[in-house]
Amino acid sequence: MDLTGKQRRVLRARAQRLKPLVIVGEAGVGDGVLEEIRRCLAHHQLIKVRVNAADRVQREALIERIRTATDAELIARIGHVATLFRANPQRPPIPLG
Repeated sequence: MDLTGKQRRVLRARAQRLKPLVIVGEAGVGDGVLEEIRRCLAHHQLIKVRVNAADRVQREALIERIRTATDAELIARIGHVATLFRANPQRPPIPLG
């Protein structure tokens, strides 16, 4: 799903009050972590994930791996926290403006 700039802006605004639902530790992204992120995306559609990686390059690689493995859109990344969105047709849609 390709989002427009306006839709991303709306989702970023909605995500401001959210806290990270999943925290990725130093061990990295395993199957259990990916399954938990998929479950959270299916239920909430818009989530934050905190990635505790040592450096920026490693953090960006982990976020990209999460994004591709979960088929989610990266809405924003600020520091260690990434905001992800994946629409679920079985849940009420989030108004995107």
